[in-house]
Parts: sequence; C-alpha cells; structure tokens
Amino acid sequence: MAANQDERTRRRLSTGQRRAQLLSVGARLFSEHPYDEVRIERVAELAGVSRGLLYHYFPTKRDFFAGVVERESERMLRMTAPRPGVPVRDRLTEGLDTYLEYVREHAHGYRAFHRADAAGDQAVRRIYQRALAAQERQILAALAADPEFGPVVAARPELRLAVRGWLAFTTSVCLEWLRRPELTREQVRELCARALLGVIAG
Repeated sequence: MAANQDERTRRRLSTGQRRAQLLSVGARLFSEHPYDEVRIERVAELAGVSRGLLYHYFPTKRDFFAGVVERESERMLRMTAPRPGVPVRDRLTEGLDTYLEYVREHAHGYRAFHRADAAGDQAVRRIYQRALAAQERQILAALAADPEFGPVVAARPELRLAVRGWLAFTTSVCLEWLRRPELTREQVRELCARALLGVIAG
C-alpha cells in the first residue's frame, strides 16, 4: 500500500516540476560536498525516485551538475538584468539587493554554482566560466549604455578585467557572508557597491 502511494506521489509531478526537484536536491548536495563525492544514488534517494528515472532526465553525473550550474546562472542573470533607462547608480543598489536576497534564499544553489570552478571535470568548469562571462557582459553592457559611465567604459578597455575582478570579489564576500553572517544585507550591499564604483572611478 505504501509503495503504491509513493508511486502516485511520483507521478503527481510534471516533467518540469520533477526536473526542478532533482536540481534542487543536486544543488544541496553539490553545495555540501566536492563534485567527486556526490553520488547519483544519493540524489535519487533524497528525491524519492529511482536511479533510472534520474538518468532519464540527466544521462550522466556531468549532465546533472551542468544542469545545476546552468539553472543557477540563469536565475542570477534574470534577477540582476538591468532595466532600460534606469541609471547604473540607482540600478546597482536595487540589483545588489536582489542578488543578495537570492544568495540568502538559494544558498545551496549559490554555493553549488561556485563549486563548479573547483570541479575536476573540465567540461563542467567551462560551463561555469561561460556563466561568469555572461554576468560580466551583462554588467559591461549596462555600464556602456549609461550616460554617466558609458564614456568611461569606452575610454578604458581594461575595465573588462576590473569587472571580472569585482565579480570574484563579490563572490568571495557573499560566500563568507553565508558562512558567517556578521554583516547585515545592507552592509554587504554597500561594501560591494562601493567596490564597483571605486573600480570604475579609478
């Protein structure tokens, strides 16, 4: 009887819901353990599905981790996308607030995403690096379109590297904030905002 009830529960989820559930479980495990230590069998167990069903959605462990990384990347890009016509100074505060809320609400996914750079699998690392490059392009495009900062971006090609460094700085700050939340979200936001504006002004 219990087995039949479990089976009905499994079927209740749509394809999209099941995939999202599996990725959430994966984000949790990959945030807590190095890539090589995460077992697909454990993912299936925690999700309450068969290993065969998991492999139906993700043929390999690499595909599964790539799915986790890509989902988190897409979330971050959507949440921090600049709104046309809003000055960068105003958007920076709003965007960082949204970003930090995401970090706090989806801590497992955020940690899992940034663990990808340490994964031994080169294909997984390339997915992570492409995701960071997309964030970098999004920030540079917003700066270039801004009346205040557009001329600065055009005159200083080295800002691309500076923005990349700022992303690394912000990641480090956020991961430490998750480990030891001694600062408020507002304090972390101001720290990251000042760092980016300092980079541009310098």
